[in-house]
Amino acid sequence: MSIRHSLLTILAQGPCYGYQLRTEFDRRTGSTWPVNVGQIYNTLDRLTRDALVTKSVASSDDDPEGNQYAQYTITEAGTLQANQWLLSPVERYSVGRDELVIKLAIAVTLPGVDAHEVIERQRQATRGALDALVLAAEAQSQASNASEFAEQLVADSMRAHAEAELRWLDSAEASLTTAIAQGRVDSFPIDSTKPKRGRPAAVAAQAS
Repeated sequence: MSIRHSLLTILAQGPCYGYQLRTEFDRRTGSTWPVNVGQIYNTLDRLTRDALVTKSVASSDDDPEGNQYAQYTITEAGTLQANQWLLSPVERYSVGRDELVIKLAIAVTLPGVDAHEVIERQRQATRGALDALVLAAEAQSQASNASEFAEQLVADSMRAHAEAELRWLDSAEASLTTAIAQGRVDSFPIDSTKPKRGRPAAVAAQAS
């Protein structure tokens, strides 16, 4: 998820304060991905540094204590990047960096690790998450406005991912069982071969 670009697309609608951006992000995503204020301001600092937004500080007429607040405005370059992000397809499958896939891939190679148990534990967790999503969907009425529809859209996506993950786990378990029976899966220890190149001893000594 790109918090950076999400904030830019919101700012493209008009200037916002930091807390206001957090509220807008939650309101537009159904609070599915909680983002704390620290993340918001860290992202805004980077966007300001990259000249994608500008920052102005002013007092609020509604604040009797005269506190000052930072307001952020998108630049032309920021607007261009926000539009490019909205219209660019998400590249999900070019690099396999899914944590579950990496975990299972490593588990298969580790001596003494039961990859079947790894799969089963994940299956139970995913089923639990899917059941909760189904119950939540049944409890909700049909969306009556854009905010509720956005929340429903996110929930439907999560449900579809959970269902797909369960199918993948079943397929992975069947493939693993067949591969083990055919002797095609053989775990292996760490390679003890001494590397030809490494960190210079002097640099390592200075660091310690």
